[in-house]
Amino acid sequence: MLFTRKPVSLAVTLALSTLWNSAAAQSDPSSASPDTPLMTVVVVGSEPTDVDPNSVTLEAADLLPMRAATSDTATLLRDVPGVSFTGAGGVSSLPSIRGLSDDRLRIKVDGMDLIAACPNHMNPALSYIDPTRVDQIRVYAGITPVSVGGDSIGGTIIVESAEPQFARSGEGLLTQGEVGAFYRSNGNAMGANLSATAAGENLSVTYTGSTAQSDNYTAGDNFKTTTATGRGGHTLPLDEVGSSAYKSINQALDIALRNENHLFDLKLGHQHIPYENFPNQRMDMTDNTSTQVNFGYTGEYQWGTLKARVYHEMTEHEMDFGDDKRFWYGSASNVPVPGTPCSPIGPTCAAGMPMFTEGKTSGLSVNAEVPLSGRDTLRVGGDYQAYRLNDWWTPSGAMMWPGTFLNINNGQRDRYAVFGEWEARISSQWTSLLGIRHETVRMDTGDVMGYCTSGMCMGNQLVDSANFNALDHGKSDRNWDLTALARYEPDATQTYEAGIAQKTRSPNLYERYTWSTWTMAAVMNNFVGDGNGYVGDINLKPEVAHTLSLAADWHDAGKKTWSVRVAPYYTHVRDYIDAACNTASCPDDQFNVLKYVNQSARLVGVELSGHFLAARTPAYGDFTVSGIVNVTRGKNRDTGDNLYNIMPLNAKLALTQKRGRWANTLESQFVAAKNDISDVRNEIETDAYSLFNLRSSYAWKRVRLDVGIDNLFDKGYALPLGGAYLGQGTTMSINGVPWGIAVPGPGRSIYAGVNVKF
Repeated sequence: MLFTRKPVSLAVTLALSTLWNSAAAQSDPSSASPDTPLMTVVVVGSEPTDVDPNSVTLEAADLLPMRAATSDTATLLRDVPGVSFTGAGGVSSLPSIRGLSDDRLRIKVDGMDLIAACPNHMNPALSYIDPTRVDQIRVYAGITPVSVGGDSIGGTIIVESAEPQFARSGEGLLTQGEVGAFYRSNGNAMGANLSATAAGENLSVTYTGSTAQSDNYTAGDNFKTTTATGRGGHTLPLDEVGSSAYKSINQALDIALRNENHLFDLKLGHQHIPYENFPNQRMDMTDNTSTQVNFGYTGEYQWGTLKARVYHEMTEHEMDFGDDKRFWYGSASNVPVPGTPCSPIGPTCAAGMPMFTEGKTSGLSVNAEVPLSGRDTLRVGGDYQAYRLNDWWTPSGAMMWPGTFLNINNGQRDRYAVFGEWEARISSQWTSLLGIRHETVRMDTGDVMGYCTSGMCMGNQLVDSANFNALDHGKSDRNWDLTALARYEPDATQTYEAGIAQKTRSPNLYERYTWSTWTMAAVMNNFVGDGNGYVGDINLKPEVAHTLSLAADWHDAGKKTWSVRVAPYYTHVRDYIDAACNTASCPDDQFNVLKYVNQSARLVGVELSGHFLAARTPAYGDFTVSGIVNVTRGKNRDTGDNLYNIMPLNAKLALTQKRGRWANTLESQFVAAKNDISDVRNEIETDAYSLFNLRSSYAWKRVRLDVGIDNLFDKGYALPLGGAYLGQGTTMSINGVPWGIAVPGPGRSIYAGVNVKF
């Protein structure tokens, strides 16, 4: 089924489009027709080899209008039904699919399964590829075929950069490239990108590079009551979102070699983030370096297709207090006022709190697709992944003295997986997909220690480390995934889909192996942005989700004029990893220390999306109305509490006008109040709000211009999934910053971007 949705983007005004009509009429008509949408959302399953209910594919043309508006790759998915975003740094948002996010999703970037190497998950997988390098994104929501699933319960996101380009036979050397730049007024954000390709008939070499940076952004109103940052002489205006600045630099070299039906590709990547601050975390990223080596093979044989990939990625990550958070601690730093620089570094004086993480991920995947007949297709394969993690905090004085705190010592997490999948075109109306997958997940870690290893140590460091070291750290999980999907298409105007699945995820290293109950250490182990501290549990069980997902799509025969799609779903999760109070009591209206626990959870929801061609005029082109409505509810079945970070009822409505190469969109976004909150986490309620955005683009043969205004009326609002505001002040102390302030969304931002091909 093909769901073509004209962009959830925007018709600026009729008068504005009139000014460009003559220019559009003189453009090369081959580049775009009046029927070409800004965004095409493909619900995969229309081809005999792809029966994936609830999956969406975004192609390069769909992504182009968003490049100027964001430097955060995750937010390219903002118009996909069922997807929302958990707030983080400027390039590190975490996508959520139907209420499940982060490690509950399987995210692959150019075939690599990447893992966040940070106790705050500041460097998630999608942060390692810049939006300007993304060529295609495929999202599997809820029901995921076993061939692309594994170690996840909330769906799969597959991101691909551009395929290699080769010269045609006899053409000689092919050279091409693209250069672009953008500017966004809120935060004074700016960046540039470059790509260049040189290719013959069998060898292709492409370089891509990009950079993006921003100062702190401002909200639409004064959302806080203090300007103090904990640093003498440094204050922030009441509407400035502290710790939201960032800078990111990405480079990649892609080399491809083809020989008849065989393609070899080598992708070398390097990322450097000199700083990325986080308004919902107590620490900031002060440096992050990632190096990637990724080698793949695709072969076409008489019996089918064989694909193989081997990769290695290494991350070196550093955290400390950024410019907007108090840096100096200890009794000597309190004179004459708290936060005063002091010396010497020692028991009474601390210079920040440096934290270091080194993560190494190595992987191998092999899979084959074998057409057994005109009706049946078999897919088989296997995956191996080895992950190594070290997380240590060097002494900086005061409480962080005199030794090195080992948070995770030689953490190991290895996955071994095999799968089989059978797709059948039963008749012209019925298609089915059955799959089974088994994974073994083995985890281990070494002994740990606190800053203090003898005598009187704060925060139970000696007791906690001794208790942890006395345990057997090795754990092995044997996980099963089962999937059954079906599609029924009685005629050209309607399609019905149904799927059931069992999916399993093992805990991550931080959920199982963070050991310290000391408040100061626990608050540094938090990857959900709620301001609380977290303690792991070595005996956590894997999460097992059982999902029922349905979809019905009604559309015109050509699938261009109108379409309506409704997709309800239900998920029950056994041994869902939630949180419980780690002490005798956890008072309301403050931050507390919690522990990870296995409990039972339920998520239920429905997605409604569609579009229709409202008008077609010779003078002004096509006018298309499109919309999305998302509803998700999540409950802890053991406690009756609400699950954390569930997006409230939300909707988008857009009017798009397109004539030739000129496109304009007026978009509105409506979000209900978030009152169904997690009590155990003291989650912060947020008010309802509505936003309006304008977008416009024009494409010449080699030049593309994008302009727009986000949050047109400079509305002040809190992000429902943005977490607690910790962007300034004495963040090391668990309640040294005020509770109850949610991270606000950005105020008005005017942006422009240009890309030139050569």
